[in-house]
Amino acid sequence: MLSIRSFKYFSLSVLLSLLSLFSQANADGISFTGVSGFGIDTNAGQGGKIIKVTNTHSQGKGSLRWAVNQPGKRIVVFEVGGVINLQTKGIRITQPFLTIAGETAPFPGITLIRGGIRVASHDVRIRHLMIRPGDNNEAKRSGWESDGIAVSGKNAYNVHVDHCSLTWAVDENLSASGPRNKGHDFTSKNITFSNSIIAEALDDATHNKGKHSKGLLVHDYVQNVAVIGNLFAHNDRRNPYFKGHTSGVVVNNLMYNLGNTAVQLGYIDNEYQQYNIRPKNPRVAVVGNKLIYGQSSYSDLPLVAYQGDVFLKDNQVINLNNNPMPQQQGVINALASPPVWPQGFKAIPIDNLSATILTNVGARPWQRDLIDQRIVRSVKQNNGHIINSQAEVGGYPNYPTTYRKLVIPDKNITQWLARFAHK
Repeated sequence: MLSIRSFKYFSLSVLLSLLSLFSQANADGISFTGVSGFGIDTNAGQGGKIIKVTNTHSQGKGSLRWAVNQPGKRIVVFEVGGVINLQTKGIRITQPFLTIAGETAPFPGITLIRGGIRVASHDVRIRHLMIRPGDNNEAKRSGWESDGIAVSGKNAYNVHVDHCSLTWAVDENLSASGPRNKGHDFTSKNITFSNSIIAEALDDATHNKGKHSKGLLVHDYVQNVAVIGNLFAHNDRRNPYFKGHTSGVVVNNLMYNLGNTAVQLGYIDNEYQQYNIRPKNPRVAVVGNKLIYGQSSYSDLPLVAYQGDVFLKDNQVINLNNNPMPQQQGVINALASPPVWPQGFKAIPIDNLSATILTNVGARPWQRDLIDQRIVRSVKQNNGHIINSQAEVGGYPNYPTTYRKLVIPDKNITQWLARFAHK
């Protein structure tokens, strides 16, 4: 029988072992060390002033909206955790050189509801946030159509969205966009969406078009978009969707229970006719992705569909009977090499993908909230479905507001921030 003293040492030993295993799991995640291009290598707010978010109000001094609207190079940190109700008024980022460091928030982290974030500036990094717009308890087809995070316009470049949890959007959980008729110089570019949960986009909800469960859209003419290391789950379409004149990579994503399309490619002819523009195929590298069917999946769902120029390598599609399925459908022109690629990036082997993604993905992989826990568990247990309202899965979160005083060091801010996300 263990003595109290022995039990203390035993408990400490077990705890240290678990921490060691978790640190190794994090270390084995998809890394961007030494990688450049597609916005991954932006310095964002690094070297700038530290701005503290001290409350969960929608606006006013100390709020997240107030913090991101401050001028100059800045890093936004959080002395507060809980739910920020945006009250249908999304946050718009118009000032460049910004890092939002959501990892600094105490448990349960920062969740935005009833609105999202629109990035309309350059050199922006957003990480470790949960964004869950929901249907705002409005009637179906009422016109409430919030994205989770939208990167939009010619000034939106060098943007990195990393380790976020994006669910319950009515338009798209994530998007990169700009005007269709003005070319590459007038739309967003050089963007990476990584290590995030992109899930449960609402289907028959408040979008004025009706059914609209969409994961991630890369709009016409947007260039150099990297979609790397994410979990796509329970979205009907656009997982992601690259439209005309676009380019990018879709690498090492785990896709589960998608409805009608996974990686969707192509343009819509009649959208270009009014501008007298000849549309061109998207050009995309699709490497090291795994698609697993769920109960909401179309019976012959391919990994890549419709129309585009594609480099395909090391992908897998598995149906409900655990049998392999075709990887492409439609007019897919095979490329011999990737049309674009982030410099220095190396995809991980697909054999390691599921474990790596499910360990590493989302806003707080070290301490997930109940919503992220449920979504990750649905992948492991092969259950869950495409939803029409957040009410079907428990409704908007109502976490208590928590506080923790931050002591900002005089130097080594980058290392200080890293410790929060590697607990």
